[in-house]
Amino acid sequence: MEEKARVASMSVISNAFLTVGKVTIGFTSGSVSILSEGIHSGIDLFAALIAFFAVRESGKPADDRHAYGHGKIENVSGTVEALLIFVAATWIMVEAIHKITNGVQVESVGWGLVIMGISAVLNLIVSTMLMRVAKKTDSVALEADSMHLRTDVYTSAGVFVGLILIQVTGWSIFDPVVAIVVALLIIKTAVNLTREAFMPLVDTSLPAAETEIITSIINKHEHEFVEFHKLRTRKAGAERHIDLHLVVPKDNSVAQVHDLCNRIEREIKEELHEAHVLIHSEPCTDRQTSCAQCEGMKRKCDGTYGCEDPVHRSSRNN
Repeated sequence: MEEKARVASMSVISNAFLTVGKVTIGFTSGSVSILSEGIHSGIDLFAALIAFFAVRESGKPADDRHAYGHGKIENVSGTVEALLIFVAATWIMVEAIHKITNGVQVESVGWGLVIMGISAVLNLIVSTMLMRVAKKTDSVALEADSMHLRTDVYTSAGVFVGLILIQVTGWSIFDPVVAIVVALLIIKTAVNLTREAFMPLVDTSLPAAETEIITSIINKHEHEFVEFHKLRTRKAGAERHIDLHLVVPKDNSVAQVHDLCNRIEREIKEELHEAHVLIHSEPCTDRQTSCAQCEGMKRKCDGTYGCEDPVHRSSRNN
């Protein structure tokens, strides 16, 4: 949690610096592309503040009001950030079209090149750090913040190229044209982010690859149970919630079933980060298996639990 909060605070600081620099130079030079980048960084600053709050709150333990923890705060954060990106992109396109319609005059290109170069390099460094920690901790909020800044890298580079073209050709029309391209890239990022952040809010199942891991772990113990069904999965922030029904031989002791469930839960948690597993066990019926099949499926009791199941009694009497 300390590492997540630290990189989130770095994003806040870097975006604050870039927002002030871009907006100042944008107004001074009259460049809508630089100003659009300043607005973009301002949105990123607000998003970074949201992400910083989200990673701190999501790490709090479950309480009376939030029995399943606070993980979905990160998903709410990511969804809000995506909406903010849409707003920024719309504003940029409106301003760019206005400039194309009414004419544009760009001055002080040199300072624009400086701030765009600094922006691209700084955001590349910070976004890389954010993504590394996001993948390590499975943080939606940090991943969203990283995607914001990585988009800023591309858009800053685009504006940088546009300013060079203006300086070489003297055609200021490149400025609003580049701004529109920037806005389209921002919208693409917002769409991807919305999909990733919002879907867990409606309890979408875990990805197929993760579900396959879960089922393969359960099936490793198939000689100890009859079948399983009603497997359900969902994600809240970095937390994965998994529950299922496990049908076991009806003559197995409570201790045997408890041990089996514990082993399955432990192995799933070893494979999947922040997994919370709940297994409901139920006895088999005559329709599910025969007594002979059930006897062959039961784990032989070694006396650890002091059980008196038929298999143990038979082995002890022999």
